[in-house]
Amino acid sequence: MLEHVELFFKSIFIDNMVFAVFLGMCSYLAVSKKVSTAVGLGAAVIFVLAVTVPLNWLLDQYLLRDGALVWLGPEYADYNLSFLSFILFIATIATMVQLVEIVVEKFSPALYNSLGIFLPLIAVNCAILGGSLFMQAREIPSLGLAFNYGVSSGIGWFLAILAIAAIREKIRYSNVPAPLRGLGITFIITGLMGIGFQSFGGMLTGDNEPPEEVETTTAETIEEKEIKKEIENDEKAVSYNKVINE
Repeated sequence: MLEHVELFFKSIFIDNMVFAVFLGMCSYLAVSKKVSTAVGLGAAVIFVLAVTVPLNWLLDQYLLRDGALVWLGPEYADYNLSFLSFILFIATIATMVQLVEIVVEKFSPALYNSLGIFLPLIAVNCAILGGSLFMQAREIPSLGLAFNYGVSSGIGWFLAILAIAAIREKIRYSNVPAPLRGLGITFIITGLMGIGFQSFGGMLTGDNEPPEEVETTTAETIEEKEIKKEIENDEKAVSYNKVINE
């Protein structure tokens, strides 16, 4: 349970797709002019990541990685299909994006028209593919953690685009210098927000040295000091006895 909670908050705040690794910036900048469209696209990204990351985890575990085909028989244990990762991951993502596009067009035509070309472009959004590739690179051990990682990564991207959309709506009524209007002030705000999100890094990482090692070191230091004191006392006692005998 603790592992799930740690991965959830780490994916949202520390490893945020936009502010930590700057993935999905095209949609982040283009669809963040209004909060309503940002919410719609963010929800679509959460859904796509929540479905594709676990599916791609299954593909990686039972088809792509070195020795994954052992379940077919011992003669397939030496096969390594990891070179097909990009093709299969993108195919899975494209299928889910088509499903999302059909659902949005059916139940919310206004949102479908406002998102425009950026809804089908989720299929080639680097944040979506990055979620599956990071899952593969970090060797997430279970399907539940893969689902957790997909949902939390999507929520992190959703919070990023929602925050910048709300700020950009307010900026319209602000006196921004002419050279910085538009994307200029947006990039500056994104950088400042990235610094803010990175400040959460100490929440889960903590100190570099584990407490046990510190306690062990302290205990060993105390024992060494006591041994040195005993040796010094013994030497003083011996020298005192020599003086008395002489």
